Amino acid sequence: MAAESTPAITEPGTSGPRRRGKGRRRKAPSTGRKALRATAWTAAGVVVLGGAGAGFVYFKLNGNLHSVDLNQALGTDRPEKIDNGSENILVLGSDTRAGTNKKLGGGTDDGSARSDTAMIVHVYEGHKRASVVSIPRDTLVDRPECTDTKGTAHPAATGVMFNESYSTGGAACAVKTVESITGIRMDHYLEVDFQGFQQLIDDLGGVRITTTKDIHDPQSHLDLKAGPHTLDGEQALGLVRTRHGVGDGSDLGRIQLQQAFIKALIDQVKHVGVFTNPKKLYDLADTATKAVTTDSELGSVNSLIDFAGGLKGIGSSQMKMVTMPVQYDPANPNRVLLDTAKAQLVWDALRNDQEIPKAATEGTATGEAKDVVSAP
Repeated sequence: MAAESTPAITEPGTSGPRRRGKGRRRKAPSTGRKALRATAWTAAGVVVLGGAGAGFVYFKLNGNLHSVDLNQALGTDRPEKIDNGSENILVLGSDTRAGTNKKLGGGTDDGSARSDTAMIVHVYEGHKRASVVSIPRDTLVDRPECTDTKGTAHPAATGVMFNESYSTGGAACAVKTVESITGIRMDHYLEVDFQGFQQLIDDLGGVRITTTKDIHDPQSHLDLKAGPHTLDGEQALGLVRTRHGVGDGSDLGRIQLQQAFIKALIDQVKHVGVFTNPKKLYDLADTATKAVTTDSELGSVNSLIDFAGGLKGIGSSQMKMVTMPVQYDPANPNRVLLDTAKAQLVWDALRNDQEIPKAATEGTATGEAKDVVSAP
């Protein structure tokens, strides 16, 4: 890929002049970049921060990125693209047990992976505000027939857990399932795994939160007393994965913790001082570009920069976070079922680029971990 617009800047830790293209001035980081980083706690926004703020070691960072060609895998049998200036991004956190992720996630390295966290991020026309819809992994869905990025076809399945879509056919089947549920085309895809998430939080210097209750979960290696904390990467990973350490042990409770962590991360970013510390910026960009997987349209540093550049003025107060409307399955309290009528209110709102109405989530199933975690 050509790098004719890339500044020639030496890598941190080396000596030598730092040169910029003539007549170009570097702009201060926008709140849009901060918001993007927060909406994808999976590190999508951190990648953008690294590419946009650094501009150095371009080929190394660009070579770190992994991407999947979803347009080729999914073909034309998809919802039509909504041409109203809005964008929809599917963000997944992968819980693969391969390699070093086995130690972080527990379980057996069986060569498979699941979507431990899934969120639809809807950026409204004008890119001044956004809505985030978390999808419970335990939701029973009808998975459509899909073809993965290697060309392997997978038959449809009825009444399977949502995260089974990813373990069956990876990103392509996950996107296909979300588009089948919502009737909305996903414009972009972002994914990060356990190890990448942990390292990103460490590179950020941790995230400050306050807990109103003790959280203890040996399965996710988490032990927090009620009070203020600065979470390192392992603790942050434990927090967004725990479902037994606090509340009712449900996936819905875990989503409440995840959403609270995202808000704390938004508040944390402005205190990190990354843009005044080139070494921290380089480490962060290097880690993020290794950790993240994107759709092919975002599969370069320049593309991520352009994507972030379109997000202006989005802060934590301009982001609404909800959980996809569900009800507990009467046949199995460990599973949830899509509340079709209320969910349709959500999809209609996003399709028409409108606010999600309160009626969409009233009376739906919720966890018992609300307000357990907050920004300090």
